Amino acid sequence: MTPEQMTEEIREVNLSYMLLAKQMVQQDKATAIYRLGISKEVADIIENLTHGQILKMVGANLLLCRFRVDDRLILEMLANHSRSHAMSQSHAAILMAGQPLEQVA
Repeated sequence: MTPEQMTEEIREVNLSYMLLAKQMVQQDKATAIYRLGISKEVADIIENLTHGQILKMVGANLLLCRFRVDDRLILEMLANHSRSHAMSQSHAAILMAGQPLEQVA
């Protein structure tokens, strides 16, 4: 993959993420905060972004979202394809809910 292709892929991910995040925040802010792993302040900012602002943001050469699951136990639970997959997902969600939100400055 060339650097130009990588940059275009990042822009596409950013656009999809920002549009989804804005829609989620507008529909149910509390659930969006939990599912996106963002603070209320960040949710308020996302909610008030214009389409022009979103387009400026997605042009950045870095991902606007981050991989939240950096705990080995949670990763293994989510990737587990055993008969108790639903239980593993529920347990992982409980563990992730107990993690502090990242502060975005």
